[in-house]
Amino acid sequence: MARSGLGNRNSSRSSQSRNSQSRSSGLNQQPVVLLGVVLVFCGAMLARLTLLQVFEGAHYRELADENRIRLVPRSPIRGRLLDREGRVLASSKLTYSLYLEPRLVSDRQWPDLRDRLATLLNLSAAELDQRRGQGVDRDGYRITLGTDLTSEQVLRFREQALGLKGAQVDVDILRSYPYGTLAAHALGYTQPITEQEYKQLSDKGYKIRDRIGRTGVEAAYERQLRGKWGGQMLEVNAMGEVQRSLGDRPSVAGKDLTLTLDLDLQKVAEQALADKPGGAIVAMDPRTGAVLALASKPNFDPNFFSKLVTTQKEYDALFSNPAKPLLSRAMNPYDPGSTWKAVTAMAGMESGKFPPETKLQTAACITYGGHCFPDHNGAGFGLIGYADALRFSSNTFFYQVGVGAGSKALKKAATALGFGGKSGIEIGWEESVGLVGDQDWAAAGRGWAKPGTTPWIPEDMASASIGQSVVQITPLQLARAYSVFANGGWLVTPHLADQGLDWTSPSRRTKVAMKPSTLAKIREGLRKVVSDGTGAGLNGPGIPPAGGKTGTAEDSTGGPDHAWFATYAPYPEGQIVIVAFAQNTPGGGSVHALPMAKKVMEVWNRKRGARP
Repeated sequence: MARSGLGNRNSSRSSQSRNSQSRSSGLNQQPVVLLGVVLVFCGAMLARLTLLQVFEGAHYRELADENRIRLVPRSPIRGRLLDREGRVLASSKLTYSLYLEPRLVSDRQWPDLRDRLATLLNLSAAELDQRRGQGVDRDGYRITLGTDLTSEQVLRFREQALGLKGAQVDVDILRSYPYGTLAAHALGYTQPITEQEYKQLSDKGYKIRDRIGRTGVEAAYERQLRGKWGGQMLEVNAMGEVQRSLGDRPSVAGKDLTLTLDLDLQKVAEQALADKPGGAIVAMDPRTGAVLALASKPNFDPNFFSKLVTTQKEYDALFSNPAKPLLSRAMNPYDPGSTWKAVTAMAGMESGKFPPETKLQTAACITYGGHCFPDHNGAGFGLIGYADALRFSSNTFFYQVGVGAGSKALKKAATALGFGGKSGIEIGWEESVGLVGDQDWAAAGRGWAKPGTTPWIPEDMASASIGQSVVQITPLQLARAYSVFANGGWLVTPHLADQGLDWTSPSRRTKVAMKPSTLAKIREGLRKVVSDGTGAGLNGPGIPPAGGKTGTAEDSTGGPDHAWFATYAPYPEGQIVIVAFAQNTPGGGSVHALPMAKKVMEVWNRKRGARP
């Protein structure tokens, strides 16, 4: 028993010894583990520091600078638009606006600042609240509280500026059109760029606060007009307070653009349209294609788009207006009526089927298909040739020529004169190509039916011969076509700015494939129209010898008749072409459109005589 107890004691001592050794070993390993953990953490920190300092250091330095440095942009002054004599049609004006920097003004501080601003500047406190509630502007760091501040308001603010922390008055440069609606469709307007445009244009120097030419020459010559942004670099503290200026880069103004428009002719053209429900006047130099006047009614005031704040209601009133004031009638297609007969004459003679000496028996009406197409006088004009047919504007003469020559011959002549395509004017995205229907067009479905279901019929050809139904053209296209008759056979490119280019070069002016005898006969007829025909009302003091053609067209959309007059002077080699169009103004081209063109012609001739 004694031995057994002794054994147990020895066994217990052995177990205690082993446990003691195990604890001693664990304690010895702890520093190693802790060291490993420390090394891992230190390695991770070192790796992170290396990543931040070496690989991403430049990025974070840039972020720090953005917190410390503020770039105050300075918008460039947009180049002016001038008429051909240097008179200003569009410029830029300075306007002062009141802004709030929301990060410097808490909700608790705002009521006091609002009331002080309202009292000092005579503004509505409720309106200031409303503007603040709309949130920051598109530039992301300030809120517009008021626009178009007067000089007195600006002075009052600056006198008290130190006590108006968080508010600032800044200058904006806005587009200004001193003549309001004058030449609005030609000049166009500017608008703030959209976010999508900014993404595409930011690498070209555009800012989120930038304005871009949206229509007209403002858009066509955007690159030349816009200039380059500048700015001032300021160092600010954590509160956003300016500490010092770090540098200044002035903005670069855009270049002025001299247009071909003549302010005097543009004014008289728009005055001539004043009593019409709608219409257009185009005046052009037939030798070069320089557009001297481009008027359209209804029109709009491009200054509308220069406002810093515009309500949705104001936008809707313009863009949803049923009169469509933003639509340029000068570049929208309409039935041309009898002004088209010069094109039919060209088709007849150039086809060889109706040479210049042709004489045809006219009648009260001629039947094509199931309809008897009348002459406008209800009796016809007897046996006549081209010149008298144009002079009297005989329908039945041109029915016979058009139907006899065929739709393809008419389409060929029309294409040669520039119809059915863009004219090449800089603002061509606003221009319609119009319509010159023919057999192929009808066979293809006329643009609305299945191919093969709407064949070309005799009634179509008769209508096409006198510019009705299946023919629609723009006033600008007609001016370009009549320029061919005025300049001796050249198809010119209409343009609104010369740009120092030679507009008579082969790339900008092409010779029309037309026999000299065809041109001479058409000229003879156009002269007879004015000398003692339907256009005789053009004659009078201040009017040089001229050629022209009146036109009365049924509106294929169902409205009242249109009135047209196309003319050029002096005869035979013209220096100006004028097309006057009175939309839905029944009574005839000689009654409504001719007097419009006459007013423009008188001013042009008076200015021509005044030149040395």
